[in-house]
Amino acid sequence: MKAMGTVPATGSARGFGRVVRRRSSFTAIFVCAVLLFQVACESLTPLDTKPLDNAGIGYSAIKELKRQHITAAEIGEIVKVRQSGLSDADCVTLLQIFHGRSETFTAGDAIASLHQSGMSEGTVLALAGMDQVGLGYGELQAMHLAGLSDAIVLEVARHHAAGTPALSGASLGTLRNLRMDNGTLLELVRRGIPDSEAAEIIAARRHGSTDAEILRHFSAS
Repeated sequence: MKAMGTVPATGSARGFGRVVRRRSSFTAIFVCAVLLFQVACESLTPLDTKPLDNAGIGYSAIKELKRQHITAAEIGEIVKVRQSGLSDADCVTLLQIFHGRSETFTAGDAIASLHQSGMSEGTVLALAGMDQVGLGYGELQAMHLAGLSDAIVLEVARHHAAGTPALSGASLGTLRNLRMDNGTLLELVRRGIPDSEAAEIIAARRHGSTDAEILRHFSAS
């Protein structure tokens, strides 16, 4: 009698399990449908390019930025760049540079700051092309403000990008204050003189060594 009494219970359990599985499947399908609907709505939402227009960017440039698949977040970054004085063409080029590396353009503040410090458009674009407008851009900006030429800034950036030795911005600024010519400093950077030798160069300069004497003594590493 006990064995016969277990049959309905087993059948009920199986039926209950089927109901639970159906409900779980329905819930999963419903969640997926909601997510797909949200994605579809977002893709159909028109991109608000009014901030670009307000920043003075022309219609053709805005059209090109949209062709480059600019995002809502990137619009704000491009606005910073344009308001710093860079041209429409520069804005398009910057977006192309970052997207060419499969990166989101997030360097609006850095690029605006570099350009507003007096760095030329060409130099700023070159730094972006070398991926040198990230966390370390402050050193490059300080070098420019210290009176070092854009050529020196770019050469230091090239060494940073390549991971090769170069005199630091602080060392170059000190040598510039000791009236060393920009051409001499540029050559020292090109030679890949490591910053570990900066103290010796500074000491030699303070003891009266000329630019030519320093260049003869400190050859390429």
